[in-house]
Amino acid sequence: MAPAVAGLERRSIDFVPDAERHGRVSQQLTLWFGATTQITAVVDGALAVVFGSHALWAIVGLTLGNVLGGTVMALHSAQGPRLGLPQMISSRAQFGVIGAALPLVLVILMYLGFAATGTVLSGQAINRVLHVDAPWVGIVLFGLITFVVAAVGYRWIHGLGRIATVMGVLGFAWITLRLFTAYDAAGLLSDATFDAVPFLLAVSLGAGWQLTFGPYVADYSRYLPAGTPARRTFGATFAGSVIGSTWAMAIGALIASVPGSTFLDDQVGFVGELAGGGAIAIVIYLVIVSGKLTVNTLNAYGGAMTMLTTVTGFSRRVVVRPGMRLAFVLLFLALSVIIAIAASADFLANFKNFVLLLLMVFTPWSAINLVDFYLVSRERVDIPALYDPHGRYGAFRAPALVTYVIGVLVQIPFLAQTMYTGPLTVALGGADVSWIVGLVVPGALYWVWGRATDVSPERTILPVDAQEGARS
Repeated sequence: MAPAVAGLERRSIDFVPDAERHGRVSQQLTLWFGATTQITAVVDGALAVVFGSHALWAIVGLTLGNVLGGTVMALHSAQGPRLGLPQMISSRAQFGVIGAALPLVLVILMYLGFAATGTVLSGQAINRVLHVDAPWVGIVLFGLITFVVAAVGYRWIHGLGRIATVMGVLGFAWITLRLFTAYDAAGLLSDATFDAVPFLLAVSLGAGWQLTFGPYVADYSRYLPAGTPARRTFGATFAGSVIGSTWAMAIGALIASVPGSTFLDDQVGFVGELAGGGAIAIVIYLVIVSGKLTVNTLNAYGGAMTMLTTVTGFSRRVVVRPGMRLAFVLLFLALSVIIAIAASADFLANFKNFVLLLLMVFTPWSAINLVDFYLVSRERVDIPALYDPHGRYGAFRAPALVTYVIGVLVQIPFLAQTMYTGPLTVALGGADVSWIVGLVVPGALYWVWGRATDVSPERTILPVDAQEGARS
């Protein structure tokens, strides 16, 4: 079952044995730097200024949010080498083999929404490179390239991350230089006035961005050797994601502060003109495509894995053949491309707002998953039982399911989204602190309830251990 170097990845939702572990921790840094140094993060940073923050305080708030959210995100990444499993399969230890479908379905919607909206931006960049007007051309081409990388799997995804990192450093360094030489970015940072509400919104934008990667990260660290120190996996993932995101968002905050900026009306075109137009703009468009391709590959790969995790919870399958994984990747990308082509601009904007509203369902999941892994079970997991609804974890686990629902509900009064603004948010002047509530409340509740109902084994049980126990 060892994965071929250049062939299709053979593993999917199943455990990666020691004989197949490979890679270096530094690959986590390049993957997450390449995936986060991209135009959507630039847009996120620009929104902090649009919401009323001064560029300087927007950058400070975005940085703080990225650090806080990145800490949670990187803690998930450290689970990969220890368990040798994709991220969402570990949710079965908390929610039950079938009960885990609740957060899984919502994660699939997130993947699909981000893939569709990202495909639109990337299609625009490809069309500008090819000098093509028909929007569907760039969208379909981008979808096909994404399919190739996601279909081959883990090794190619990390290879793409390294390419995107090099291109991102060069491209974003040039854009940063242009901002300071042609647009007086230093002047945009002067005369800063502090306003608490938009500052907290900037913090939320940065934190929310990082928290959405929680369902992704262990997928791309699970092949690392089992003895890889958790602190090294954490540090590399944290550095790559936080540095890349913060740099891109800082550029966005500065771009939005340029007098008469039209960036939010035409993100791709504005960045091309900012770079200097002509041939250099073509290079920047390729940088945009490389960054979006990296993160969209993560969406397609992770989306397919999450769909498989959901389906196999009911079918009790432990191993999924490469052909089935390929079919799910194709299905996922086909759906995202169809949405990107068929949807109006207004629909995509509303759909993205809907996806952002789904952030409220990820913070309780992160809190429950991390508290259980690090504080309740203390990294002891019965891996074979994750595939058996009649095993140690059962089909449903009430402590996690009830805590999860409570964690979602307690955030509603604190929401500050386009689709809904909670009454406590109004009382706070519009500041969105729902993500803090969504981490603290379910985390504390599950720590008490989870410890009282803990079913963890005395040590981690690997598939080989279960087979030997059955033979004895």
